[in-house]
Amino acid sequence: MFYRPEAGHGLPHNPFNAIIAPRPIGWISTRGSQGDNLAPYSFFNAVAYTPPQVMFASTGAKPDRKGTKDSVAQIIETGVFCVNIATGDLRDAVNASSAPLPAGTSEFEAAGIAAEECTTIDCLRVADAAANLECRMTQIVPLAGDHNFAVFGVVTGVHMRDDCVVEGRFDPRAAGGWIARLGYKDYAAVHDLFEMDRPA
Repeated sequence: MFYRPEAGHGLPHNPFNAIIAPRPIGWISTRGSQGDNLAPYSFFNAVAYTPPQVMFASTGAKPDRKGTKDSVAQIIETGVFCVNIATGDLRDAVNASSAPLPAGTSEFEAAGIAAEECTTIDCLRVADAAANLECRMTQIVPLAGDHNFAVFGVVTGVHMRDDCVVEGRFDPRAAGGWIARLGYKDYAAVHDLFEMDRPA
């Protein structure tokens, strides 16, 4: 099968997200003049080691935010955000925080998600997340299409849950494994690992 995206795929559901999978979920918390916000983004990844840097992309817009969503609007305002790494034991909370709530409504409060203050930035973090990456935004890049933005940030602080550090390695399998987004309504919990040595 071959299709050109502009011509359509002819399938019952768009296969694009299912082709590029699994994708880690960046559970992004922000704070702005309207309060605290928390939302999951499956266009998320690390982009550099030194200094450590991450990115996530936001697509679409809310009617109560001008041309974007709450997360991007608040990062534009404050220049900071926190990436919360979710595990299988928090999947219901991650899903609940994706509800289209009005701007200024805290997903932490609406979904009953425990929060703590970050250390290096003025923002909340998910207290029970396997890890939290406190970030200062370095740039926001407009992407092709309406309301598409890539947000880049440098990591200024890292929290890891004690039970997710096993023999000196970050390993959240006991907490339900890393959760990742697949296509359609599908998700995965990553438990099975294997090692390979790179060629010398």
